[in-house]
Amino acid sequence: MKSKDTLKHAGKRKRLVDTLSSKGIKNQKILDAIAKIPRHLFMDSSFDDHAYQDKAFPIGADQTISQPYTVAFQSELLEVTIGDKVLEIGTGSGYQTAVLCELGCKVYSIERQQELFKKTKLFLPKLGYRPKLLSFGDGYKGLEEFAPYKAIIVTAGAPYVPKPLMAQLDIGGRLVIPVGEDPQVMTLFIRKSKNEFEKQELGEFRFVPLLENKN
Repeated sequence: MKSKDTLKHAGKRKRLVDTLSSKGIKNQKILDAIAKIPRHLFMDSSFDDHAYQDKAFPIGADQTISQPYTVAFQSELLEVTIGDKVLEIGTGSGYQTAVLCELGCKVYSIERQQELFKKTKLFLPKLGYRPKLLSFGDGYKGLEEFAPYKAIIVTAGAPYVPKPLMAQLDIGGRLVIPVGEDPQVMTLFIRKSKNEFEKQELGEFRFVPLLENKN
């Protein structure tokens, strides 16, 4: 590992958790996950001092590691329990993936950036996180072969809601996706039946764009 996890880091994480609680995050399991996961290891070591601020940071390949509040907010909207099958669109640094693993989910994750995909695939097991599948591919298509999913989380801004993701959601399942150009509106879809979805819009956020496979 490029650096280690120290008591100082643990102390900073505790302060981060206090910040997230003060901003309205209530799910204790999510707060516990954030208190445990060494976020600084998911970032360039030069950002070590900033790792536990409630901010997004660059991680290479024009991508960012999401703001902890955003990760917690999206995770809370999923309402997952242990053993739930979750599809993550945009593995990125793997930080959100780690949170889902801590929550006991069976995580299937897709990353569009080859360089990030390779890095994260090697990195997550070093920290003890083993998603069911890390896949290199086009998130707009989802992963049909493992559908349906209890929850789907999109960690990049989507100009529209991809139809395959709606189709791959289980009845009763929840899709959390930031929709729009800049900023995006955090949107929750709950699948009520084969053809019926309940939609909720939950405030503005800023994400890097979800890349569509152009080749």
